[in-house]
Amino acid sequence: MEMVEFKNLKEIKDEKYPFINCYELSEEERFFVEPNFYTQLTYIKEHFLDKYSAIIDEILSTVKRNKKVIFTGNFEDPVVHYDDFIYRELEDVLAAVGLYFDNKGNPDSDWKD
Repeated sequence: MEMVEFKNLKEIKDEKYPFINCYELSEEERFFVEPNFYTQLTYIKEHFLDKYSAIIDEILSTVKRNKKVIFTGNFEDPVVHYDDFIYRELEDVLAAVGLYFDNKGNPDSDWKD
């Protein structure tokens, strides 16, 4: 899946998860972007276009702080499983930049209860 937000980063092909986008900031800093997370991210772009660069910056800052991150659509049922990585959902990223999104009115929403 092409992720234009990260096109300037080194893309890694992980043998265990060859179809999940994985990027490297440095030898110690690596992150996965699961498809559901990216779908949510592109949907959020429509609602917070003026804050979108801050959201992307927070994603990269999260990787720099934690070194190994899996950005997942649902931390209770992630696609990628590695013990030495931390998991972050889009809600975590939004909260870090002071944003909140409630889309529970949409029956197809990943944010519904």
